[in-house]
Amino acid sequence: MSHQSDLISTDIDAYLAQHERKELLRFLTCGNVDDGKSTLIGRLLHDSKMIYEDQLAAVQADSVKSGTTGAGKIDLALLVDGLQAEREQGITIDVAYRYFSTSTRKFIIADTPGHEQYTRNMATGASTCDLAIILIDARYGVQTQTKRHSFIASLLGIHHIIVAINKMDLVEYSEATFEKIKQDYLDFTQSLALQDITFIPMSALDGDNVVNPSEHMPWFSGQPLMEALNSIEIANDRNFDDARFPVQYVNRPNLDFRGFCGTVASGIFKKGDKITALPSGKSSKIKAIVTYDGELEQAFPPMAVTLTLEDEIDISRGDTLIGSEQTAPTVSDKFKATIVWMAENALTPGKQYIIKLATRSVPGSISMIHHRIDVNTLEHHDATELHLNEIGACTVSVNAPVVFDAYLSHKGTGSFIIIDRLSNSTVGAGMITGSTETEESLQPVSPEERAARFSQHPTAIALTGPDSKDVAYQLERKLFDNGHAVTVLETQNTSLIVAVKNAGLICLCVNYSANLADISFDTDAVDVDSIYNTLKEQKIIY
Repeated sequence: MSHQSDLISTDIDAYLAQHERKELLRFLTCGNVDDGKSTLIGRLLHDSKMIYEDQLAAVQADSVKSGTTGAGKIDLALLVDGLQAEREQGITIDVAYRYFSTSTRKFIIADTPGHEQYTRNMATGASTCDLAIILIDARYGVQTQTKRHSFIASLLGIHHIIVAINKMDLVEYSEATFEKIKQDYLDFTQSLALQDITFIPMSALDGDNVVNPSEHMPWFSGQPLMEALNSIEIANDRNFDDARFPVQYVNRPNLDFRGFCGTVASGIFKKGDKITALPSGKSSKIKAIVTYDGELEQAFPPMAVTLTLEDEIDISRGDTLIGSEQTAPTVSDKFKATIVWMAENALTPGKQYIIKLATRSVPGSISMIHHRIDVNTLEHHDATELHLNEIGACTVSVNAPVVFDAYLSHKGTGSFIIIDRLSNSTVGAGMITGSTETEESLQPVSPEERAARFSQHPTAIALTGPDSKDVAYQLERKLFDNGHAVTVLETQNTSLIVAVKNAGLICLCVNYSANLADISFDTDAVDVDSIYNTLKEQKIIY
């Protein structure tokens, strides 16, 4: 099975040591439905002899059962499409991860879905990748899905793109078709931040230019896909200039040792370097770089290490250590970001979430949506909400200062996730684009922002009856204790009631039953709990 079976059988320790030192390349495949993403990965694994015999036998049996590739041909896509729904429909739904290695590199493949409704899955799979393989069906050329995935790849800062023009066997291996698709793609990506783009014509089904050069396309002088994956330079893709070390854990096993554990996000930390802790601004020097295997002279990304300092300064989880002589990150409670929304419930400005940036988690909200980005056309549209799979440019406000950089230069300290406070599930992911302008902080709070913050719809509620005053204040207390913004008005001043409602608040009007009220209750017939439950049923509060 392996490219190094002889070494494994003769000296397993030497093989493991050699395997451990190999460079790791993470890449994803993406493209339109039926472009052949899963088949391509299956072909890579098959032709590089990285499939066990029992796996191959099972796939051969399933190929006969499904009948998707015709008599006598194995459907290699079944190696990757593991979900029952995927096999039934012949599509990829979830992100499937596969692992293989060659004599020079280890690989992690993320096979991402092509459907528009799985954009969030594609963004998740792409977030840790060094390279993206974008498949294009040679019969149809550059499609909407191709543009969407190219945009997301550029948004997530993927440095290397391989455009695999697949199914060349169905267009008679035409060089003219290949050149036209290549030019169309280059024309589209002029506005995107994609630099290293490689084009490969191939047939994943038959193996042309996947692992071995194609005899059918002698006009193509470039490398097959496997050679390109083995030779693309990724060593300099990380930022080694600006040292960033988010503190994950403070290790204090005894009185004589106090170390700060974490993963180096960028830059190089050396023993004796002067560092600064943010957001406090306190400085010290690195006394030692500690690992399980002993002390090191330097640490670089993505090494997980423990730093000890010469001085006892106050540092805790969520703080960031930076090189004192280098460009400092921004420390602020507000920043601009591009957000990919991943939840069924829409993103609403003003609503409180948990923002997790590096190792720091702080409460915060999206204070403004500047525009929604149409991922198919790259056009900008006005938006008051972001729905599932939508991408928008936003301003994020957090309740305490955080340390951040721009995502395109610092992935580790420039990305964050948004967590729902009730379900504790991840509902969005963001890439920081920069700090906010001063003028933004001068903008007034809108009624919509206030209503979203307090999970309610501004409403005038009329309470009548001899006990209406007591009921109103009891109801105010219950609503307030549950996080809603509410006030009691013992007046029939119409303009005042309108002003309170227009400010985004719930207004409890005592002995006021004019037509202005949105809902009325007779306090002789209902109590506080039943009124509260009715407000929930009618979604005035949520």
